Amino acid sequence: MAAGALLAVAGCGSGGDGTPATASGSLEQLADRARCRADVQTDAAELRQATCENGARRYILVTFANARGQAEWLDEADDYGGTYLVGGRWVAVGGRRDIAALRDRLGGTVVDAADAHGGGHHGHRN
Repeated sequence: MAAGALLAVAGCGSGGDGTPATASGSLEQLADRARCRADVQTDAAELRQATCENGARRYILVTFANARGQAEWLDEADDYGGTYLVGGRWVAVGGRRDIAALRDRLGGTVVDAADAHGGGHHGHRN
């Protein structure tokens, strides 16, 4: 249900609104393109997760081994609300302003999980 709404936006390219084509690559490649310092927290076969800092901006960047892993992660994360930047086999989580700035570098689609399921619980605040 909610994962379908989030996944429907995951397969995106250039938005035609001046944002770049959606980035792809390893966690390190995405962090490099985002111009952030990635501190890897989880390094597993199915996903890699890092906190990423670029000056005052902070977010979590997660890469997935496959689309199914991304779908399952998004389904679970949707219960907590928050703002996500969704790309092909990667997700960034953070405040709306941080995610909007990150989109200028990585492309992707901004999703507010509360909008996707109508819930009011927000696990991530601006």
